[in-house]
Amino acid sequence: MTATALSASAVSAGYGPDDAVAPVLAGIDFELPAGECLAVVGRSGCGKSTLLNVLAGVHPPATGRVCAGDETVAAGDWRQTGSPGCTSGHAAYLFQQDLLLPWKGALANAVFAARVAAGRASRQERGDLEGRAAGLLREFGLGDNLRSLPRELSGGMRQRVALARTVLMERGVILLDEPFGSLDAVTRAEMRLWLLDVMAAHPATWVLVTHDVDEAVLLGDQVAVLRGRPGRLEGWAPAGLSRVRRRRIAAIGAGEPETVGGESAGVAIHVRADLEAVAAAAAALRRALLDERRAS
Repeated sequence: MTATALSASAVSAGYGPDDAVAPVLAGIDFELPAGECLAVVGRSGCGKSTLLNVLAGVHPPATGRVCAGDETVAAGDWRQTGSPGCTSGHAAYLFQQDLLLPWKGALANAVFAARVAAGRASRQERGDLEGRAAGLLREFGLGDNLRSLPRELSGGMRQRVALARTVLMERGVILLDEPFGSLDAVTRAEMRLWLLDVMAAHPATWVLVTHDVDEAVLLGDQVAVLRGRPGRLEGWAPAGLSRVRRRRIAAIGAGEPETVGGESAGVAIHVRADLEAVAAAAAALRRALLDERRAS
């Protein structure tokens, strides 16, 4: 049985004194096995970023508990116990904006966070970090852009640098806050395919929040909907496909129609069935979000 890497129990959170001025989350419960990706989909303003902040340990919950494995990383009793309420060493966080430093090249941006986290390091350690970063950027298709400044990179390339910076932190949990939200539709489809490959090559436990239904269904091993005010997390049936099979569908969406084994996607019955499963899951998810909009 796969161990639980990240879990939340009865978590609520908000802003203001005692989190009562603006309650954002209520009754958040989930268990995420190691190596899986939880995709959380919801409307803009429903509390997705606040959820990530709580899971990252940068916003203490009002009630409940967040655990990374067996370690409590955020607890709602911090006001009573006088504890800090949360710690952040278990997770790496990719925000909506790439936050690249405009005066640093791609390689320098990629190593920046890990270098700061490491504190004082020897020349050998700094060299090893740069070597790993350069290898990762080459793996991410940026081998010719190691010295390029952010203004010289496309949106998709900037996001690859930002994710390289996140992966280099070598944390067991990686949190992604709508990482492709600013990209055009074609680049976004390509980046979904690329991210599935990154997940396979760099095992970690991932939490992705998005308002894009197709993105959630293709990237998530588990899918949940955050809805209501304050937001509650409702488990949702994903497409029921392995990551390998979802990658094949993402490849078709990105303009790479070849399937595993070299069959044509147009005639392969199993591929057609997978496409239908993804489409059905996405349609059901859209209906749920539309129903909530009508209800509000």
